[in-house]
Amino acid sequence: MREPVELRRKRILAVVHARGAVKVSALAEELEVSVVTLRRDVEELSQEGKLRRGHGVVRPVAGAAVPPARSGPAAGSARRPATARGAAGGAAGEDGVICLVVPERHSYLYETLHGARTALEEAGARITLHIAPQSAGAERPQVEQALAGGARGLLIAPRWRSAAGEEADYGWLAEVGVPTVLMERRPRPGSALHALDSVCSDHWYGVHLAVDHLVSLGHRRIVLAARDDSPTARSVRAAFAEIAAARPQVEDWTVVISSPNAGPGEPGSPPQDAPDLAALLRERGATGAVLHGDEDALMLVQRLAENGVRVPQDCSVVAYDDVVAALGGTPLTAVAPPRAEIGRAAAGLLLHRLAHPGGAVRRVQLLPSLEVRGSAQAVTGPGIVSV
Repeated sequence: MREPVELRRKRILAVVHARGAVKVSALAEELEVSVVTLRRDVEELSQEGKLRRGHGVVRPVAGAAVPPARSGPAAGSARRPATARGAAGGAAGEDGVICLVVPERHSYLYETLHGARTALEEAGARITLHIAPQSAGAERPQVEQALAGGARGLLIAPRWRSAAGEEADYGWLAEVGVPTVLMERRPRPGSALHALDSVCSDHWYGVHLAVDHLVSLGHRRIVLAARDDSPTARSVRAAFAEIAAARPQVEDWTVVISSPNAGPGEPGSPPQDAPDLAALLRERGATGAVLHGDEDALMLVQRLAENGVRVPQDCSVVAYDDVVAALGGTPLTAVAPPRAEIGRAAAGLLLHRLAHPGGAVRRVQLLPSLEVRGSAQAVTGPGIVSV
C-alpha cells in the first residue's frame, strides 16, 4: 500500500534534522521513493519553512521542531544504505561541520573555495565559511573559533604573504586536532606540516608551459614580472629562474616585481619599487614577458601601450592565473591553474580522511593548462626599439 504523503514528509524531516544536510538522490534511495517525488515533497516542505534546499542538498531550518516518524527508516536507522552513510554523511554530516578558511579579497582562492563548497554540498556535508582578514596570523583565531563551534574537519588556504609568516603558522596548524587539508599550499619539506594532506597546482609545470610557449615562438630574451606575496607567487618566481636558466634557447632573463603593492609586506606597509617595464624591456632587448598575476598583467599591458610598446607586435605576453586575463582589451594568453578542481579534490581528500582516519597522507598535484588567446606571436624583428 502506498505510504501516506504526510508520513513520508515526516520521515524526510526526521532524516534531515538528524543529519544536518542530505543529498536529495541519497535521501530518495533511502526512503524508497523516486527522486521526482522527493523533490516535490522537498519543494512543499521548503515553502512551508520546514527545511531549506540548495544544489541537490536539503538542510534543516534552525530551531524547527523535529516531527516524529511513526514507522519506516529514519535518521540513525541501521537500514541506512552506504550511499547515504558514506564519508560525508557519517563523518561530516552527523558528527559536525566542515570549516573552510580562506583570505579575504582573494579572487583566485575564491574559485578554489567554490569548488570545495560544491563538492561538500553534493556529499551532504554541513559547511561553515571563515574569511581571514589581511593581517599576519589572521587564520589562527578563525580556526579556533570554528573548532570551538564543533568543526570536525578543516579545509584551509592561508594567505602566507611571506615565507616567515608561513613558518610561523606551521606549529599551531599542525596541532589543530581535526583532519585538515591545505588547499593550493605546499609546506616546506621537512616542516611540521610536511605530513599534512594537501592539494596544490603544479606551478613549476605552469611556468614551463609559459616559457615553452614563448620559446616556441622564437623569443630568446624573456622577463618575468611577478608578485611576491603568496606561496603561489614564490613558486612561480623560483620555477621561472630554474627553467629559464636551464633552457639553452633563453639568452637573457630577469625577474622583477609586478606591482608596488605585490611584495610580501603587510597591508599598509610602504610599497616596493616596481620597475618601468617598458624601459626594462628596451634595456634588455626582451621580446617576451610572463606576468603574474592577472590584474597586474592587465595593468602592465596598459602601461606598455602608453609607453609605445604594443602587445603582441613588440612584446609577447603570457599571464599567470587566468582569473581575468581574457577580459583585457587584448585578451591575454594565460596559464590557468585548475582552481575549482583544487577545491573539489581537497574536499574529497578531507571526506576520505574523515572516513579513514588512519590512511596514508596524500599530497596531490594538479597540472595547469595554457589558454592561448593571441597576446603572444612569433618574433618578427630585432626586439623593442628605444624611442
